[in-house]
Amino acid sequence: MSTVPIEPLLHHSPLRHTSLNGARTFLPSSLNLRCHFTSKKLHSIGRSVASGNSLGFLSSERRRSIAIRASSSDTAVVETTSQSDDVIFQENFPVQRIDKAEGKIYVRLKQVKENDWELSVGCSLPGKWILHWGVSYVGDTGSEWDQPPEDMRPPGSLAIKDYAIETPLEKLSEGDSFHEVTINLNLESSVAALNFVLKDEESGAWYQHKGRDFKVPLLDDVPDDGNLIGAKKGFGALGKLSNIVVNPDEPGADVQEKGKSSSGSTKEGKGLEEFYEEMPISKHVAGDNSVSVTARKCPETSKNIVSIETDLPGDVTVHWGVCKNGNKKWEIPAEPHPEETSLFKNKALRTRLQRKDDGNGSSGIFSLDGELEGLCFVLKLNENTWLNNRGEDFYVPFLTSAALPVESGAAQVSGKTPKTNQEVSDSGFTAEIITEIRNLAIDISSHKNQKTNVKEVQENILQEIEKLAAEAYSIFRSTTPAFTPESDLESEDEKPEIKISSGTGSGFEILCQGFNWESHKSGRWYQELQEKADELASLGFTVLWLPPPTESVSPEGYMPKDLYNLNSRYGTIDELKETVKRFHKVGIKVLGDAVLNHRCAHFKNSNGVWNLFGGRLNWDDRAVVADDPHFQGRGNKSSGDNFHAAPNIDHSQDFVRKDIKEWLCWMREEVGYDGWRLDFVRGFWGGYVKDYMDASKPYFAVGEYWDSLSYTYGEMDYNQDAHRQRIVDWINATSGAAGAFDVTTKGILHAALQKCEYWRLSDPKGKPPGVVGWWPSRAVTFIENHDTGSTQGHWRFPGGKEMQGYAYILTHPGTPAVFFDHIYSDYRSEIASLLSLRNRQKLHCRSEVNIVKSERDVYAAIIDEKVAMKIGPGHYEPPSGSQNWSVAVEGRDYKVWETS
Repeated sequence: MSTVPIEPLLHHSPLRHTSLNGARTFLPSSLNLRCHFTSKKLHSIGRSVASGNSLGFLSSERRRSIAIRASSSDTAVVETTSQSDDVIFQENFPVQRIDKAEGKIYVRLKQVKENDWELSVGCSLPGKWILHWGVSYVGDTGSEWDQPPEDMRPPGSLAIKDYAIETPLEKLSEGDSFHEVTINLNLESSVAALNFVLKDEESGAWYQHKGRDFKVPLLDDVPDDGNLIGAKKGFGALGKLSNIVVNPDEPGADVQEKGKSSSGSTKEGKGLEEFYEEMPISKHVAGDNSVSVTARKCPETSKNIVSIETDLPGDVTVHWGVCKNGNKKWEIPAEPHPEETSLFKNKALRTRLQRKDDGNGSSGIFSLDGELEGLCFVLKLNENTWLNNRGEDFYVPFLTSAALPVESGAAQVSGKTPKTNQEVSDSGFTAEIITEIRNLAIDISSHKNQKTNVKEVQENILQEIEKLAAEAYSIFRSTTPAFTPESDLESEDEKPEIKISSGTGSGFEILCQGFNWESHKSGRWYQELQEKADELASLGFTVLWLPPPTESVSPEGYMPKDLYNLNSRYGTIDELKETVKRFHKVGIKVLGDAVLNHRCAHFKNSNGVWNLFGGRLNWDDRAVVADDPHFQGRGNKSSGDNFHAAPNIDHSQDFVRKDIKEWLCWMREEVGYDGWRLDFVRGFWGGYVKDYMDASKPYFAVGEYWDSLSYTYGEMDYNQDAHRQRIVDWINATSGAAGAFDVTTKGILHAALQKCEYWRLSDPKGKPPGVVGWWPSRAVTFIENHDTGSTQGHWRFPGGKEMQGYAYILTHPGTPAVFFDHIYSDYRSEIASLLSLRNRQKLHCRSEVNIVKSERDVYAAIIDEKVAMKIGPGHYEPPSGSQNWSVAVEGRDYKVWETS
């Protein structure tokens, strides 16, 4: 969901704005395989694959410890130390601190000619600033906006529906920190006032005046809601919104004169007086840093020596404890303790790290008893700033040959005792290492007694490390792996083993979006779908995504109100249950569209703000986040981006999470849903999603994490790693419990097909450039949905090229989703042929892609050595040889072959 009709929402939102997408960038975590194996075993790998490997393992002639981390250029960086055999753990953790940036915001009104004036709005803070504005005309009532006349709109302005304009602020000059936009005003027009808010597109924060729109009146009779600015009222007490802090200033003067409307009728006007107001402003800016941890086993004393180093500025205190007896309960170790260590409430120790000589960061050394199992810690920067590892304590396991860590980072691993004190053949050793790496992958069970040919040792080790490490961590950057099925070492004739997890389903799922933006209008959509159940099953779909089922302020369902009221514009609760049962009978799983980010209130608070809820979940304003100024919540700050049309729910509240888990479980039992499509997951932390998935145990789950791709001067950038990284970060925060729609792939397909730039479909490592190239089992690929297509058309796929898009996603790894409108269109027979091919050749979410051509006018790939495809007007034919290729499907600018 990205947009909803605004008219029925006005009593729920004080602003008439469209929620826009911001962007938040996170650094990828590092991946260090040494932290999961004893040094002896790691060096054995180095000897086996010393030449030609893509992971950069070092020769064992000089035995050194290694750490592989991602650099900003996406190139593997190998760090070495002089010691090796004693290194038992090494990892570089990304951390994000919040700094306060201070600057100025100003508004200036200046006369150019007798009736021509200029209003300028500027800001000195760094950011991507957007003026979201509209006007009020003479005779308007209420607080709704209208679009201004064409001649008032500055260059670069974009229309937002029919009620607002968005204009980017531009730098005044190269190297200048000030951004400004100027709007021309003509007093002869019928505009009575100009309304605006300022948005920082990078952070998604909106800046207002006392929780309302800024309003610059051009007439004296403009209603004053306490938000008028300018010569008459000044800025008054310009209050705090989101993370802005603005101080009041003195009011200006007021002069009266007459004005005329564009229609020629006279109206009481105001002799505008030039004014200039500036105020201090501050916002919170995320700063990216890292914490590097290395643990060694001292051979002389058997102690665990832990080194912690960070580039965080200022004084850094480590708040820490040790772990014993197989749990992660903090305990205080025996003395001696490091210098500058103090006891905290008999529960933990605090050690201040020593500043480095060059002033860039700090470090410390911790010497701990050799019998301990691990070290837990968090970092403290000041009284109010604490840093941890994505919501969890940093954990340093002290590995021995008899025990492996319970977990590292966000990935759960099983404690498996490796074989020791025996000679292991190359084949047996490879199978053991592959099994241990598999233990790192979420939802992937160990495979025992797996055999590999000696000649395949090098290739299999590299492939399995690349594939399964990326599956577990999702952020491995030295390669961008494509996955093969878990039984990739079995013969081709054998069916890959099917594993069920909420992030992947069986791995062979094909998703149908079972509605569009207009489906609610019939009032009997559930019944209409029941009539299509047999047909959709015969086409080969395995999962159906149904629209939001709850009572909603908007008829489409994306503004939910009473979550337990399942009588909607799509049909009654009984009709919904019958629909689910009908699809179960034909073998199709059903996903419910769960809107968990926001909820429309039933009642106003004492200030007239809609933030009190009724129905079975009668929450008060503690359930609303505190940093959305529109709804005066008393909860904690949001863990994501706010959606400003309805109260954003605070998922950090225990009672909220408890109620949502109970609701999801009730929906599973009462309705029969098999899983979830999760709306606007940018609005809350992925760790909460994991909690909800663990409670409701869905067969399949996918989140909508949709934000803007990267563009330069209006042209899409070739490298979209930052965009897919944000999606992967969210999936990783869920511990892989949910997949995500591959918005990156959709966007790149747009540019490639629309401009005949098919070279975009291969990233610098020769892999698919979307999420499907990094974490294919969690990527749900699509070309259109109810927001991007249908009658909304917010980001419509290039016209006439839809089948090229389907030829791509229905032959590639990931879980493909087909839009309802396309099934019942002229594309039906071609889509049906591609669906049949995918099922016939058993392509799945981890299928392996070999990109063989990515040029200006053609893209071609071979998938699982069983399917070849090309899109684009250029020429490609699969290679002749032992494989006998035959054309399976073809159409305008695409062709797909299969092996017989």
